[in-house]
Amino acid sequence: MTHLAAMTGCGFTIACRSAAGKLHSATLRVYDNIIRTLRFSRSADPEASIMLSVIIPTDGVEQTAVATLAALVPGAAAGVIREVLLVDGTRNGVIERVADVAGCRFIGFEGSSQGAALAAGARQARSPWLMFLPAGAVLETGWIEETTQFIQAVATSGRDRAAVFRYARSPYANTALRDILWAVARKLVGPLGDQGLLIAREHYDRIGGYPPHARHSEARLLRRLGRSSRTMLRSRIVMVG
Repeated sequence: MTHLAAMTGCGFTIACRSAAGKLHSATLRVYDNIIRTLRFSRSADPEASIMLSVIIPTDGVEQTAVATLAALVPGAAAGVIREVLLVDGTRNGVIERVADVAGCRFIGFEGSSQGAALAAGARQARSPWLMFLPAGAVLETGWIEETTQFIQAVATSGRDRAAVFRYARSPYANTALRDILWAVARKLVGPLGDQGLLIAREHYDRIGGYPPHARHSEARLLRRLGRSSRTMLRSRIVMVG
């Protein structure tokens, strides 16, 4: 028997199928949590403006992808998210299976760089606004209202502007020298790729998007945006896993 819990009215449909032979039991519990969240979330407003394609490059790891999907459920329920694209080039079948169970779009791509994954997802996205998130990123409460207000403000101003989330270290992570160095880097050079990116499709195309074959493509795009056309949102992003 197939058990399906779905939200209609937006392209991001969260579904859970009885798949004990396909997924680890720990991951099944996470999917059950996603289903419960949707059942108790308000239904998507059919009049709401569906604005976002969320693009998540993965490394073939199920747990981090599922953690990020779970954090996006309220955005789908609010009608803000049109679709979620899981991008993977490992060909191990794990992320394709996650996309099938969760009702996301799976995008396979040739190459191994983060830039190639981001560019592949952007090419396939269908919404006027793009949100890029690393697998394992969890957006904290308040992101829906703030991103909606930001998009409306950009549309009203007529000026190109993109946004990144405020980085917050997971309270469960061990503080290492590497974390201290990354914190210093954020102070000196500005936001890094693990802070996500919210950008209009037209703006993304105008500045050339993520260079698929370049090293540090996320940093290159952030530098191209510059401080003058980049906003740091109050909403925090926490990396898990």
